[in-house]
Order: sequence, then C-alpha cells, then structure tokens
Amino acid sequence: MESNTKKMNRALFILLFLVSASTRGQYHQYVDPKIGSEGDGNVFIGPSCPFGMIKPGPDCNKNANSGYSSDMQVPVYGFSQVHVSGTGGGPKYGNISVMPFGGDIESIRQESVRQNEIAALGYYSVLLKKWGIQTEISCLQKSAYYKFIFKNGGKKAVKIDCGEFLGETVIPDGREAQQFVSSEIEIINDHEVRGYTRIRGGWNNGSAYTVYFTALFSQPFSNYNTWENNVLYPSRKVVVDNGKKTGAQLFFDTALTDSIALKIGISFISTQKARQNIETEMPDWDFNKVLSGNQQQWEQLLQKVAVDSSSSTELKKMFYTGLYHTMLMPVNRTGENPLWENNGPYYDDFYAIWDTYRSSNPLITLLSPSREVDIVNALLQIYKRDGYMPDARSGNCNGRTQGGSNAEVLIADAYVKGLKGINYNLALEAMLKDATVPPGGNEEKEGRGGLTDYNQFGYVSTSYVRSGNRTLEYAYDDYCLATVAKGINRQGEYWRFLKQSDNWKNLWRNIADNGATGFIMPKNAAGKWVDSFQCDLNNGKLSYLPYTPLAQDWPNCVCWWCGFFYEASSWEYSLSVPHDVAALIKRSGGSSAFRKRLDILFYRGFYNVGNEPSFLSPDLYHWIGRPDLSSDRIHQIIDANYSSLPNGIPGNDDSGAMSSWLAFHMLGFYPNAGQNYYLINTPYFKSATIHQDNGKDFQIRAYKLSDKNKYIKAVTLNGKPFNNSWITHQDILNGGVLELEMDANPSSWGSNNLPPSKSDR
Repeated sequence: MESNTKKMNRALFILLFLVSASTRGQYHQYVDPKIGSEGDGNVFIGPSCPFGMIKPGPDCNKNANSGYSSDMQVPVYGFSQVHVSGTGGGPKYGNISVMPFGGDIESIRQESVRQNEIAALGYYSVLLKKWGIQTEISCLQKSAYYKFIFKNGGKKAVKIDCGEFLGETVIPDGREAQQFVSSEIEIINDHEVRGYTRIRGGWNNGSAYTVYFTALFSQPFSNYNTWENNVLYPSRKVVVDNGKKTGAQLFFDTALTDSIALKIGISFISTQKARQNIETEMPDWDFNKVLSGNQQQWEQLLQKVAVDSSSSTELKKMFYTGLYHTMLMPVNRTGENPLWENNGPYYDDFYAIWDTYRSSNPLITLLSPSREVDIVNALLQIYKRDGYMPDARSGNCNGRTQGGSNAEVLIADAYVKGLKGINYNLALEAMLKDATVPPGGNEEKEGRGGLTDYNQFGYVSTSYVRSGNRTLEYAYDDYCLATVAKGINRQGEYWRFLKQSDNWKNLWRNIADNGATGFIMPKNAAGKWVDSFQCDLNNGKLSYLPYTPLAQDWPNCVCWWCGFFYEASSWEYSLSVPHDVAALIKRSGGSSAFRKRLDILFYRGFYNVGNEPSFLSPDLYHWIGRPDLSSDRIHQIIDANYSSLPNGIPGNDDSGAMSSWLAFHMLGFYPNAGQNYYLINTPYFKSATIHQDNGKDFQIRAYKLSDKNKYIKAVTLNGKPFNNSWITHQDILNGGVLELEMDANPSSWGSNNLPPSKSDR
C-alpha cells in the first residue's frame, strides 16, 4: 500500500507538472512571487491580478506586513483576502480569514504548520500538515477561488473569521496599529455566507474601512456554528453588528466528497456587490479557468517587454518578477469607492508615492500609459472630494507624508511624457493647493508639513520634523509644478515655483566631511545653523547628538518620524537634487570633486541600496561625463544585492519600488521622474524589445555584450550616431532601435552631451 508521504510527493509532482505545462514558453513562467519573501522584502506571495483588489494568501504572523513567514514551522492560522506588498511600517489589512480544518471543532482558533508550499503567478498551494488538507488558491480582480482537498478523510470543516486582521495590538489607538471596530456574519443558506469586517488604523493611521464579503461553496454544509467574542452558538444564522468579533464554522458531510471549493468575493460597498463580483468573474466552478484568466491578464502586461531568449533563467526571473511586483499596487478600486459616486477611475493603496514616484510610476507609464492616466485621474478625484491629493492612501483614507507632496512628480511625469486624458488645469489646481495651503493638524496626513516655514524662509526650519528632506522634496515638487504651469501657459506660477525650486540651496552648508564639501544641514527659524539636537529618546545614553552629515538622530535620539531626515543621512540626501545636478556639482567643488564624493559614498558604505532617496545616486556620474562609472556602480549594486532567491530584494519592496529600479537598470536605462528623459547604462540583456501601445516597437541591442565587454563604446539610434548619454521619452515613443556597441574598455561616449539640468537652461 502506498504511504502518505509517497502520495503527497506524487501529488506535488503532478501539481508542478500542471503548473509548468500551463506556463511553458510564456513570460509569466519567469515570475517567482517568493523573490523578496525573506529578509526585508515583505512581498505578498499569494495570487493577485495586475493592480488587483483581492489578494488572498496565507497569514502566519500578525506583525508581518504581508502576513507571511517563510519559516515553515510557523503555523498558518488562515488565508485572508486583502493584503499589501512590500511595505514597511505598521501592517494593513489581513481581512476576512478563511481556514479549512478537520478537528477540534469546539475551538475557534485553528492553525497548522505547512508542507509542500508552492507560489507561482496567480497560484498558491500548500498542504496543511495537521489534517492533511491540500489548499489551492487563485483569483481574479475582486474574487478568489479556493479548493480544499481533505486527503485524510474524517471531519471536513471551513472557518470564516471576520475578527482576524494584521497588526492588532492591545493598546487603544496604538500608532500604526490596526484596531477592531465591528463585524457581522450571516448564514444565507447551506451554500452561502456573507458578512463584513470594519477596521481602522494601520500604517496610515486611517479612519475605519469596511471589507464586505460573500462566500459560495460547491457543496452544501450540513450544519454550522457562528460565534461572537469567542462564544460558539450552534445553528445561529445571524450575528449582527454589536461591536464584537464574529465568525462561522461550516461542517460538511464526510461521505459526499473529499474536495470542497469556495468562491469568495469582496467589496468595499456591500455584500450584494461582493456577490455580484463573483457572478461577474466566476460564473462556473472551474479552478483552472480562473487560473488561466489570471495568467492571461498578467501575460498581456509582461509580454510588453521581450528580452533576449538566450539570457539566463536567473536574469529572466529577476526581471519579470520585477515587472510583476511593480504592478501589484496601487489597487484598482474603480466602482468600489464607498465615499463618493463617480464614473471615473478610483485607485487606493498608494503605499506610498514617496516610494513609487521615482521608478514604479515611470515604468507603468512606459508599459501601460492608459493605466497611469487612470492613476493620475484617481489622484485628482481624491483631491476634488477629500481636499488634497495623497502621498500615501490606504483603506480609502489619506494618511502619512514621509517628505514631499510627491503626487506633483507623477503629474509632471505624465505631462512631459504626453499622456492624454488628464485635466492638467485641474492638476495644477491640486498642486497649488499642496504648495500654498498648510494641511493643519499634525501635518503628516497630506499636503506639505512645515509649509508656513518653507514659504516664509525658503526652507523648513527645525521647528518641524523631517525638515531636511521636506525642504529638498518641496524644492523638486516646486520644479514639477513649474513644469506643468509652463506647459499650460500659467507664466506667473511658472516663474514663482521655478525660483522656489532653488530652495534646497538655503540648507546647503559649506562644511567638509569625509573628503567631501557641502551638505544639506539643519537650520532653525532664526536662520542659524543647528549643530546638535537634544534627544527625546536617549535611553540613558545621550542627552545631545552632535549633528554631522553622517549623524542618524532616529530612532535612538528622536522618534522614527522625528529626525532631520527621513530614513537616510545627509550624505545620501544631499545628492537628491534631480532637477539641477549641474548646480549640485558646482556647489560640491566641480566635476573632479563630485566624482570623488560619489566614490566615497559607495566605497565607504554611506550608500543605502534599500532606500529610495538614493535611487538616482549611482547614475549621477552621467552628469560629469562618465556614464561608464554609472554602469560600473549599478552592476556592482545589482550583482551584490539582488538575485532570484527568496532574499533577493535588498530592502522593503515598497509597492514595487525596489523591483522597478531593478527592472529599468536591467533594460539599460533609468528615468529621472518628472522629466522626459532616461539615462542610458549597460544593460543585462543583449537585446530587449518594448512593444508599445502605439504599435511602435522600441528595441535595445547591445552588441558583443559580455562580462568582459561591459562598457558602451558607441551608440546609434535608428542607424545614426547618438552621442547623448540619455534618451527622451519621445525617442522611445517614435520606435526604432537603440544600438549599443560594447567594448572591454571605457570610451569617450557620453562625455560631452550631458543630461539636462535646470541651471544649464
């Protein structure tokens, strides 16, 4: 007789064969959702459609942002329907938990360790060892399909828990913690259950949001329990909203079948809308049809970029998983906005634009420009209804600004790249609201905190937290505002905010540190430089912290959000002047001094690969005519920090920010978001073709590319010599071929035609 182990191994082999057969020869076979699931990546590993509203997956750790733990000895306590991906800070969501079980029917808490876990694009599978239950999951945009196979026979039950969620603490109104508000559950008939959960808080300190659900079973359940605050009530059909946690246990006839399927739809509007979402997306009981539909949606996006077929599987997995991670968020909730009615697009879970504006949104613009139009229009809808565009938004609520009002960068990026279908007059109005009206309150929900200082002094003083990066980011946001104002012929605003984009200079202090001169440093409201900070959180160690360009005042001296800079040092942030790198070079002492400064940044470990303010730093050698040094640095960073392994993302993926940075650089060019050009670097592929929505292909070919021939010797664009180390977005839209002749030694290519800077105008 065949052992249980052999049965499980055989089932796993069959499953792997089916998955590989369904993906063979297609791009989505190279997506590995587990890349970034270990270490600091915090990615979501369950199935999702592009920008999908429902994200069903395993929850093992209530303090994990994605709910996931890669430690297979940590038990799973359920599979919830709503998650985020790659975020830091406090968790969000983890709502409407589903759990099959086969024993302990008097216990509401059910959990099991996992075996044979598989995560592929659009698919998740695991064996719950405790009861021998094989669980498979796939989904479409707003509904999920579960298949439970009870391998050991015996009792068969499924739990639906409206009281489970991530990030719960016992501290009322705990900062960045989610807090329970209320829930309700109702047994409709022997196939259907519906209800909701209402939660508040989380990373964005948001107001209450409600996730409604309807669950349909393929088999009738023979009896059931519901519960309220951990007290079971046999055969009680409804547990009404009484401000308490609720749920249901559903028991199935053991003789009928060993397989039970569950379709669950969610909605932010109503349980009826949740049921409608199931009927629209999943009219049949066909798991493979759902999986195929999911994969087809992804294939339409992933096939926009075709890389050299001879490239290694490792590189393809890194690249296509990078595209995949970039397009998990923000979430398309068009038709699912409970706050106002409109026919236009609505997106939520901007988590956060501070993270994604640099590379994620430009990548979406490149591969799916109509999607980026919808995203920008959603920001404008939020402005019209809520008063401000978000820098972060989750659970239908603006919340938390890490630095600037960076929706301005998205709008400018859309404008300079010619995206149509956006009301840029309304967009300028929204940008001006950010730039002229203080948000009030604690000034971290939306808008520009410290704006009164900024508009009075030309910088944010130490009277406000994060005054260093706020000043830098507001200056660039002002540049983006000026760009749009000029484009729609608003000359007064153009000249005002173009001038204000120089405000970073007001915190530039000519001091020397570690071989470099000139840094963004703190200044008080009286215009005096601040040389030390008093510690609020000294833990008995420090009373004052001398402030140097390498000082880190958070989190040991002041709270995480209370430092002069957010999550980086002055060594990193002082290079963040994306609109005027030429002026930055001049203030640093010229090209030679700037090269030395960059070399010190990387050689001495001052650069943080996992932090967005440093995303452009490796490319800055372009502005001193040395794109070869940019390419060297970029490849060193990727080779040392990225891989196709579960720990292959070197920091919080932040809604795909780290992944999009990787994807662009693997292709061989990188955007300066808010401006209409890309910096050209040595790619990882001998060829790559971008199939654009306008029908024109753009191809990059790197002749003789190898580990030895890693430098660009000469470039042609459509057969003509091309001496710029940067290429415009319009050049890409026009289609054609960018040919890179590679060599073993650096050349003079790119040494004269430097990328644009404001001060070069």
